[in-house]
Amino acid sequence: MRVVTISATYGTAGSVIGPAVAERLGVPFVDRAIPSAVAQELGCTLEEALAHDDRAEHGLGRLLGGAMRLPTVTFGGVDMYVPGAMPLAPEEFVRRTERMLKDIARAEGGVFLGRAGAVVLADHPGALHVRLDAPLKRRVRQTSTISELSEREARKLIEDNDRARGAYVRHFYRVNPADPCQYHLVLDSTSIPVPTCVDLIVTAAEALD
Repeated sequence: MRVVTISATYGTAGSVIGPAVAERLGVPFVDRAIPSAVAQELGCTLEEALAHDDRAEHGLGRLLGGAMRLPTVTFGGVDMYVPGAMPLAPEEFVRRTERMLKDIARAEGGVFLGRAGAVVLADHPGALHVRLDAPLKRRVRQTSTISELSEREARKLIEDNDRARGAYVRHFYRVNPADPCQYHLVLDSTSIPVPTCVDLIVTAAEALD
């Protein structure tokens, strides 16, 4: 069962490359199902789980990265005081997420996007760890084109996401997600076409068998 973790900065097409790699390898693409499954396991709401997830729009990474205004967060148009909105201990959510990633990797393999997968699954036999990154200028241009945002709006979106996701990994794992030593493969998916990135990742994953 093949396992691939993908750490992707915003604007590098991680949400496109990840599913394509999973399809080619015949394994699940593991992303949005994680907070839902953790919420069910813990008996909390999906909103509470998403408040702790680094991939969610209003996730814990945004709080850690200072991308959200304190002391309130907004869910469904309702402002809630942060401690009240997050009764679930962040460490408990992260611990459950780690266990779920490991269980899925062992049981059926998968392509895992975000959530410090390269750290959590560092010791998983045969796992391939990939980093998608590119210079800010190219990520801004690509995001602006795809999302029809102004370059100024795209830059703010990217900087907020980079800060939030980086803060999540540094806070819980004490590592720098941009450190290339954590990965087998680092790709600039704003210069290398997405289909070629998919081909390279699939080839590398198959080579680790």
